[in-house]
Amino acid sequence: MQSKAVLLSLLIAYAEARFGQEQAPISAISAVTSGGGPGVAATLAGGAISTLLGAANPCAKLQAADEIIAKLGTGADAVAAAIGLVAAEQNFNPFATDIPSICGDPTLPATKVLRGVVPLVDPAVTDSDVENANSAKSKTTPFNADGLSVAQVMVNNGFTSLKAVDLTGATVDVKAGAGANAGANAGADAGAGAVDAAVTTAAAVAADTTAAACPPATTFVTVTAGADAAADTAAADAGNNNANNNANNNGNDTAQAGDAAGNGGAQASAGGFDFGTCTPTMKFEGGLGGRPATEFTFQATDAVVAKGQQEALNPNIITNRICDQLVNVCNAGASGKAACADAKAQILALGTRDASTAAKWNSLLGF
Repeated sequence: MQSKAVLLSLLIAYAEARFGQEQAPISAISAVTSGGGPGVAATLAGGAISTLLGAANPCAKLQAADEIIAKLGTGADAVAAAIGLVAAEQNFNPFATDIPSICGDPTLPATKVLRGVVPLVDPAVTDSDVENANSAKSKTTPFNADGLSVAQVMVNNGFTSLKAVDLTGATVDVKAGAGANAGANAGADAGAGAVDAAVTTAAAVAADTTAAACPPATTFVTVTAGADAAADTAAADAGNNNANNNANNNGNDTAQAGDAAGNGGAQASAGGFDFGTCTPTMKFEGGLGGRPATEFTFQATDAVVAKGQQEALNPNIITNRICDQLVNVCNAGASGKAACADAKAQILALGTRDASTAAKWNSLLGF
């Protein structure tokens, strides 16, 4: 009886220790000070706790991480807190199941800086050492996640002891997708190898035929000439292909640049600042993002700048976003970047949160 009590105590202590470890990112969220209004970080931290419970849908944790960036901005502490939540281990009872549930929705997380980060898993799970090493690495060097869910990224990088689910909780077969991708790549490689082999064989046959048709004294010269001609032809073809590819790439680059300029809808600044392809103005309106018409928030007016950024009660979140986009998306010049940084500091010092704040921001940038 005493041994059972001791065993039970050990199990309880283990569970409490694991749950405490899984709650580590919560304090980082509540400690964010770079963005968000009073109490916003604490509210987000409180909400994130439920996403780490064993019964929670694993996709909810990724949505919560997106919300951190949307509401607290892209300051270093906010980004670190969001990454920490994505990488956090969800509560897991190894006595009830032997594999963790992982989000299989390829659209989550939606925030680019969070893509490619994979979570820790309980040490009791098979190959947990592989996954936990991957998780630590992904926080600083994210894995390729283009079009992939977190579960798929984990499978592609050697961890398959998981159950992938979507937002409804339905099981998603990500392992089959991995096999299909591997098969497609293998097929492509095999096809390329077959083409190379066919070209080599054809060249050998041509050389043999040329040699047989020529007198012995001139065989070496004739074969060499044939080989050189074939090599020259191949080089010319390769050069033409490269030229065509470069032309296509240049055309694509030009089209993309045109798209960026068209989407940005840049307007001239009275201050003569170079804001690239974007207009860095800010608005203060009611009803943004589905909020009540009586609830006023700040948002960038340029669709390219505002893309992926939720409206905010705190103007500093939006000013920070605008300045970031000028650097990362809009190809702004040095004068535009400097003007934005100066205006951002002035708005922060101003401390107001009303229509006059947006008007002041716009005037500082020459609009």
